[in-house]
Amino acid sequence: MPDTLTITDNRTGETFEVDILYGTYPTYGAAIKSLDLREIKGSEDDFGLLTYDPGFTNTASCKSAITFIDGEKGILRYRGYPIQELAEGYSFLEVAYLVLHGELPTGDELETWDHEITHHTIIHEKIKKFLDGFRYDAHPMGMLVSTVAALSTFYPESRRIDEPEVRRSQIIRLIAKMPTIAAFAYRYSIGMPYSYPDNNLSYTGNFLNMMFKTTELEYDPDPVLERALDVLFILHADHEQNCSANAMRNIGSSHADPYVSVAGAAAALYGPLHGGANERVLKMLEEIGHVDEVPKYVERVKDGDFRLMGFGHRVYKNYDPRAKILRELAEDVFEVTGKNPLIDIAVELERIALEDDYFVERNLYPNVDFYSGIIYQAMGFPTAMFPVLFAIPRTAGWLAQWQEMLEDEDQRIARPRQVYVGEDERTPRD
Repeated sequence: MPDTLTITDNRTGETFEVDILYGTYPTYGAAIKSLDLREIKGSEDDFGLLTYDPGFTNTASCKSAITFIDGEKGILRYRGYPIQELAEGYSFLEVAYLVLHGELPTGDELETWDHEITHHTIIHEKIKKFLDGFRYDAHPMGMLVSTVAALSTFYPESRRIDEPEVRRSQIIRLIAKMPTIAAFAYRYSIGMPYSYPDNNLSYTGNFLNMMFKTTELEYDPDPVLERALDVLFILHADHEQNCSANAMRNIGSSHADPYVSVAGAAAALYGPLHGGANERVLKMLEEIGHVDEVPKYVERVKDGDFRLMGFGHRVYKNYDPRAKILRELAEDVFEVTGKNPLIDIAVELERIALEDDYFVERNLYPNVDFYSGIIYQAMGFPTAMFPVLFAIPRTAGWLAQWQEMLEDEDQRIARPRQVYVGEDERTPRD
């Protein structure tokens, strides 16, 4: 017998039993089907009970086997593998393969995967003309969103989403071309000529080449910075059902092609509450200005003058495991780039916040955005590129969510209900 939940409707006195569904972790992933609540009616004419959940704070929209988060314990896993182990011992392309295929690649699988991605990084010359049509000061993220959507017109077969081989081709193209479009958007925004992909470089090394190559015949990325970018990309590859992943699934549920679906997900990421958080952390640290000013700033936060950027998370009620990795990574990066002076302010701010009851009681621990912006800035990336840097690795996660959604027999076109609070029927005046 399945576990059930008994509900008594006090309007009618009727009692209903609904089945409880469980995920891998029963204490963390128990749910009831919302359609079961439709049987609970106040009268014969009643439509049935709905759940009201703005922002989906407690609604499971899907079953997924990709990413597991336990926010209370500070756990993040891709396909069962702890994020710490993946960040320490694997490349981004290996992790992207894992997220999409469910298993880490064998040696032969990785060689094939790496070759396919590397040899699809070039973009059509007409796309360059498309980029050239933007205003001279266009935001790189706006350019990325628009250009990714435009790719749909270059690959019309991508609409055949029911064919696994066609889907696979588009997945490879998107993961391969996102860094190229991103780097080209950056170069355009600063008036520099485009730097073409170099197939002899790694995924992240090639991105650094396309971003920062100037007059040298061959760009030789610093191995520490190349690896740091790999780790940053791994940490951002997926994060369960966040705003942009939900956008990807919603758009994809209409059977739109993956290019416009990724563009829609990237548009969600463009919002400052999602992909712009690390930029807001930098602005906060610059506003504080000096380590000696941190205690005063903390008191103002406690007085309600403003929020502490980079602390707290919708899901994590513990230290974000990604933030721990980035704090250690920052020291490696600074050995190459020189120390970012903002790091001292950040470390002191973290120390005070973790010891202060005000923040501890509210579960305000550092999240991934607290350190990522400092590292990106030290590596030479402008703040306008921060959401773009987020979108490149998250493309793998978006595509994994999209593919899983298409293969899930329970999924239908997204169409939420509403609780209507407008006027009843009215008669217009003569």
